[in-house]
Amino acid sequence: MFKTWLTRSILLAPAVGLFALQAWASPSGSLKGVVHDPQHRPIESAQVTVHSQKPTWSRTTQSDANGEFEFNNLPEGDYTITVSAQGFAALEQPATVVAGKAPVIHLQMEVAGLAQKVEVSSVENKLSTSSSTVRNSVSADEIERTPGADQTNSLSMITNFTPGAYMVHDMLHMRGGHQVNWFFDGIPVINTNIAANIAPLISPKNVDSLEVERGGYSAEYGDRTYGFFNVLTPSGFERDNQGELVVSYGNFQTTDDQLNFGGHTDRFAYYASLDGNRSDLGLATAVPEVIHDQTSGLGGFLSLLYNPSARDQVRWILSLRGDHYQIPNTPDDQAAGIRDVELERDYLFGFQWVHGTPGGWVSSLSPYYHFNSAQYLGGPGDMPFVLDDSDRSNYLGVRATLQAQKKKHNAQIGFDVWGQHDNAFFGLTANPGSQVLQQEERNWANSESLFMDDEYRPFSWLALDLGLRLQHYQGLVSENAADPRLGGSIRLPRLHWIVRGYYAYYYQPPPLNSLTGPLLQFALQQGFGFTPLQGEYDIQHDFGLTIPLRGWSLDADNFHTNARNFLDHDVIGNSGIFVPLSDLAAVIDGTEVSLRSPELFHRAQLRLVYSNQIAKGLGPITGGLIEDTDEGYFLLDHDQRNTANAVLSLRLPRRFWTTAVVSYGSGFLDGDGPGHLPAHTTADIGVGKSVGESWSFSVNATNVFNSRYLLDNSNTFGGTHWVNPRQIYGELRYRFHF
Repeated sequence: MFKTWLTRSILLAPAVGLFALQAWASPSGSLKGVVHDPQHRPIESAQVTVHSQKPTWSRTTQSDANGEFEFNNLPEGDYTITVSAQGFAALEQPATVVAGKAPVIHLQMEVAGLAQKVEVSSVENKLSTSSSTVRNSVSADEIERTPGADQTNSLSMITNFTPGAYMVHDMLHMRGGHQVNWFFDGIPVINTNIAANIAPLISPKNVDSLEVERGGYSAEYGDRTYGFFNVLTPSGFERDNQGELVVSYGNFQTTDDQLNFGGHTDRFAYYASLDGNRSDLGLATAVPEVIHDQTSGLGGFLSLLYNPSARDQVRWILSLRGDHYQIPNTPDDQAAGIRDVELERDYLFGFQWVHGTPGGWVSSLSPYYHFNSAQYLGGPGDMPFVLDDSDRSNYLGVRATLQAQKKKHNAQIGFDVWGQHDNAFFGLTANPGSQVLQQEERNWANSESLFMDDEYRPFSWLALDLGLRLQHYQGLVSENAADPRLGGSIRLPRLHWIVRGYYAYYYQPPPLNSLTGPLLQFALQQGFGFTPLQGEYDIQHDFGLTIPLRGWSLDADNFHTNARNFLDHDVIGNSGIFVPLSDLAAVIDGTEVSLRSPELFHRAQLRLVYSNQIAKGLGPITGGLIEDTDEGYFLLDHDQRNTANAVLSLRLPRRFWTTAVVSYGSGFLDGDGPGHLPAHTTADIGVGKSVGESWSFSVNATNVFNSRYLLDNSNTFGGTHWVNPRQIYGELRYRFHF
């Protein structure tokens, strides 16, 4: 044994001596870091190994209860860090040691098994999902490099990448409806109003990743049926005291700018931004000419994230936004002196606390406050009435969840409670003449929901979803809903195809709008009546298939929605007062297809989305603004049978890149139908280049061929809408340290 020990010592002595000599001869530094999951919760007892290439050697340690680790006295040079932890995919990352410096490296580990990534580790920031949830995502790079997608008044980050999503009469529509839910980092942005707001909630430049869900929702979510959007914002952990300045300028005197910055310590991170935009081309115009169509806005966003321990995380977000729109004119309107404007404000404050236990339980608590206002101001030249229509809504709520993954179950229970206070003002002045009415209304509403769901995996290839959402709503009406959610998915052996389906009930609380007193009398004089709106009750089922093949992903879904008390909107005569209404029912059928390629030839990536759908309403009108309408089925004004988008991104030599977008629509309903407007196609293109690590610039053009066509002729903000003309703008980005 002594000889064996002596032999090993002799053999190891040169290596030890060489290492000691290099360490003595070379300046040394340190490597410090934090190992965390995708939500920046620390991972304890992760094995961290630092590998040296020349000479070849390694050192290993474990992360502590705060996920922290440290290597001291490392010679200057390049290293490779590998990390492994139970339940997480192995991670490898390069690192450089510089003498006298000890940067803090954040090592983010992904949950092992892609199919369980969202359900297990992303309770607080990402949306809860089931195995049957229909979803897609959009990255920050895709938003930045797709022409028009990062502009504040654009929702191209959704419509270019999501099947069945399109803009018409300045409203986003999905799956045949326009009631959608927004979330910021998993915190809900409650808004029961319909067709009252056209301004964006947040600048796309603040989006680190966008989650889109189109059906098969977890029982945690209610309020809206047609689409969920979760904006994941930068946390600050991905930055080391870094900032970015974005400036742009284009035709129509357009500029869309932002200053953002972020940084972190071991446990605390922050991100903040300030953005502004203005243009002579804002809302969709009523004629081919762009007349009286200026827009401007200011916005700010703040995120603070803190990990007080390995089992706790808290986050605060603050979003502030204000927008000003001129209502587009026709030449006759402009000559008559009509100068209507729309003013909008939106504020959100949210807090989130997530706590994990050693037993695998995860709880979250999210109180939030949301303020939203819209004011339509008529100009002195309006005929026959000058309108002042203002609606201010305040929402205060809290959502709490408790989730556990035990053996083959991933179960969750929770509640969601919010209250709403609306302050609406209606003012009409005859022109010529005097004041016709001036009325203020204050209404209150509240909603209480209890939800529970479970994803059961009896086999590795089979998942079954069961959920129930119980909701009580009290406003101008009192309603109760019990919404079951059933779904499941099967992974086919060898092929790895995924077959999924669901059958679900949804309840959407109604807008808190009413007509009483003089305003009701005015509506009656115009030939209208008013009945308090009831909530919308929906039944939706979906059958889908996902086919992965050599890095490609093909996703297809067929859905059917039956809606009772379908929520829509209309206008009182020609006054400009928009009041929601509900049709007796609606039936929406559709097929959606999306295709995503891997990186092709180390240069290109392709995304294709297609939707075929038909959206029918059923009369008569049952709530809200009542007028005489025919009974029976009719096509909704936003019915468009075929919609398609293709996005091709190319990485070119010398750090150039280009992205091209082709969009097709078969045409929206022409008037009352049954015919449709002609089909239309537009193309966008952007070309950019990165210069060093700090600079990048791009030149972008939307509607490159300046195709001008009538998009729709519904009666929202002026009745008819033409597609926007060609827009060309340049954008410069500068990244800096501070």
